[in-house]
Amino acid sequence: MSGSTIALLSLASLIAYLLGSIPTGFLLAKALRGIDIREHGSGNTGATNVFRVMGKGAGIAALVIDLSKGITAVLLMRWLVTHSDLFGSRLSEISDQAAAWAYVLAAALAVLGHSKSVWLGFTGGKSAATGLGVLLALTWPVALSVASVFGVAVGISRTVSVGSIAAAMSVVVFMWLTGQPIAYVWLAIAGGLYVVLRHRSNIVRLLEGTEPKTFGS
Repeated sequence: MSGSTIALLSLASLIAYLLGSIPTGFLLAKALRGIDIREHGSGNTGATNVFRVMGKGAGIAALVIDLSKGITAVLLMRWLVTHSDLFGSRLSEISDQAAAWAYVLAAALAVLGHSKSVWLGFTGGKSAATGLGVLLALTWPVALSVASVFGVAVGISRTVSVGSIAAAMSVVVFMWLTGQPIAYVWLAIAGGLYVVLRHRSNIVRLLEGTEPKTFGS
């Protein structure tokens, strides 16, 4: 692998992480209310806590932006691979399988950046929204299937954490059923486990029966 190719991949990876690390919920709370969202509600910077603390409008804004971070990170990597010759690299000539791994790298770093933001002392959200964003960019049929699982689980439980956990666990199944590249399957396994682990405090509260309902009673 040439030096220009390594440099290009490194740049795209750094941008993917920095995109993911944009602390959407934190910035919205500061701008709209002058508060630190980490000191309110669940203490999380994700869209769900923004919804609870700041209301529907801010929650939807956080969700859309967090989705967009994941989508942009993957699409940028895809564009750089396709147009690498503009930067003196031959990255565009790699195999489809190798390209899939490059897209997965960007996706994983965006998800990591959301939950381990350099701007918040390597803390952040639970990566569900950004995770869905990278899925939309990688394979939209799987993303829509996962979103459906999320919607059904939330509709039944009235709790977003249940929907996020169910969606994360379903990703591997849909990747396998739709015959996605092995790189995407491994991302689904690692990413799904990561999102579930990020919800471990919610899981404890669910088992104890103390997890608050997000919608209704």
